[in-house]
Amino acid sequence: MRDGFVRVAAVTPVIRLGDCAYNADEIIRLIREAEEKHVRIACFPELCITGYTCGDLFLQDVLLENARGQLIRIAKATEGLDIFTVVSLPLQVGTKIYICGAAIQNGRILGIVPKHFLPTYGEYYESRHFQQGAWDVRTIELGGEEVPFGMKLLFDNEDLQGLSIGIEICEDLWMPQPPSGSHVLAGATLILNLSASDELAGKRAYRRGLVCNQSARLVCGYVYADAGEGESTTDLCFSGHNLIAENGTLLAQSELFSDGMTVSEIDIGKLINERRRMTSYASGGSDYTHVKFAFTRSGEDEELQLTRHFWRNPFIPEDENEKNAALRQVIAIQAHGLMSRLKAIGCRNAVIGLSGGLDSTLALLVTAEAFKGLGLDMRGITAITMPCFGTSKRTYNNAIVLAAELGIGFKEINIKEAVLGHFKDIGQDPDVADITFENSQARERTQILMDIANKNNGIVIGTGDLSELALGFATYNGDHMSMYGVNASVPKTLVRELVRYLAERSESKRLRDTLIDVLDTPVSPELLPATDEGDTSQITEDIVGPYELHDFFLFYMIRYGFRPRKVFRIARSAFDGAYDDATIIGWMRIFYKRFFAQQFKRSCLPDGPKVGSVALSPRGDWRMPSDIKGTAWMAEIEELAAKTR
Repeated sequence: MRDGFVRVAAVTPVIRLGDCAYNADEIIRLIREAEEKHVRIACFPELCITGYTCGDLFLQDVLLENARGQLIRIAKATEGLDIFTVVSLPLQVGTKIYICGAAIQNGRILGIVPKHFLPTYGEYYESRHFQQGAWDVRTIELGGEEVPFGMKLLFDNEDLQGLSIGIEICEDLWMPQPPSGSHVLAGATLILNLSASDELAGKRAYRRGLVCNQSARLVCGYVYADAGEGESTTDLCFSGHNLIAENGTLLAQSELFSDGMTVSEIDIGKLINERRRMTSYASGGSDYTHVKFAFTRSGEDEELQLTRHFWRNPFIPEDENEKNAALRQVIAIQAHGLMSRLKAIGCRNAVIGLSGGLDSTLALLVTAEAFKGLGLDMRGITAITMPCFGTSKRTYNNAIVLAAELGIGFKEINIKEAVLGHFKDIGQDPDVADITFENSQARERTQILMDIANKNNGIVIGTGDLSELALGFATYNGDHMSMYGVNASVPKTLVRELVRYLAERSESKRLRDTLIDVLDTPVSPELLPATDEGDTSQITEDIVGPYELHDFFLFYMIRYGFRPRKVFRIARSAFDGAYDDATIIGWMRIFYKRFFAQQFKRSCLPDGPKVGSVALSPRGDWRMPSDIKGTAWMAEIEELAAKTR
């Protein structure tokens, strides 16, 4: 369970209706199989020991006594096993029968949770046989032991900090105020739902949405185990639709009309971090009973191979339809942010440095969208290209075409002589291509943009992106500065997708082809002298590393507060086959070193709109002293490096 991951399973056995001994055999077999797969927590369907569709047989002593006896047998069969399991049965307590979830582990019955909401409509008639479960916890005798019984019951693991399990049963989830809401306020981070949900046309999507939305609302893990083969088909069909979700994300689901187990890993650490940062996330439920349990082999799965999927581009939805919708929204946010600023200051002119590279291209396209939205003359946008020592023919030509196709104002100002004059003033040898050589060009360009904006009664539109801010790969008071930064919270991987999205929807073939060429051009600041052929000699990703890795590191460090060890672990999974361990660690070292050293640039950022869940504005999402030391983070990276040598 290292790094907060716990492997869970939703399990659907093939049952024989009313044959409790057979069903118990299957449950025991599947528990042992799950244990072999290093599953720590398993959830079985509602009334799996008897079957859900027994009808009036639930009132028969034979069925009830058999179910109780088989529960005790199942519990004893888990002796010596670590796996925490919840199975379900009809249980008579006093003179009433309850639909119950029984938590068992290592030979013991830890507690019994009754179902609260009993559907008695349509195809359901549970109130005919069963009593509504009560919230308050009392003890009952079961198998010669005193066992807690009630809904206000949570199961807390002593090995994984923050792992607390709550139980609800089927219909409980479908109600306006499910018990799981109270469970999480009392500390539950994982909800197990034992269900017998019959299958209907369209119900699969609704059920999936219900589980995912509940896990998002509660900021929890949610395991939903559904009844399947063996239930009566006299009037209904059960599909065994198992689901595992985490804070709104579906981690795994089974195919309809299948059986067996659906497995994934819930990241308890991420859930705890999310709740920790949400100051509006309330707590309560102090009158709950907490049952402690422990794993005897708590460390054996430290190197467990994760089965859950990690997408390489966390800033970009993996689903194509969701991605396109998100891209449209990001562009709208960027454009409307600029529109609002222009309206607020009564400005009808914008100035942008257009290099023909990726960032300035997106900033220009967004500015054009803003001007269209406000009904302003496109000639109010002045794009300025400022060639110097490192400008390539490719980016220069693309800048010219972009301006012409968008119908905006365009100026070319060659800054070579101005920069050489500045070199003379400060005593810089123009043959020494050092950091002063590079930054002098960037600051000269910014000076020109600012002064032309003054002349035009306009504002300078910033082009720098979130990835550059994270790495500090920007010239302080050079491209670092503007009057409104439309790309400020857009990481490089997302910049690329946004430009591609706009290219594919361009009505102009020439503009589309140019945008595609911009996408195909290696990212470069073009500050070092170009080659004799006029090509760039400076590739950014050769210097700071692949942006897809840096954006991955950035997302999980800032969004969830993951430590380097955990970021590395999931990066290995996400980029398996693309980068080896040494390469990932090498670029992690660069990322963390630069991130901590370059905060001073982020502490004085221009305004810009937040478009996603990660931003580095010192006025909003990220407050960090500029003189902080990242010693502890770097030490952990070096420990990782030593282990992988």
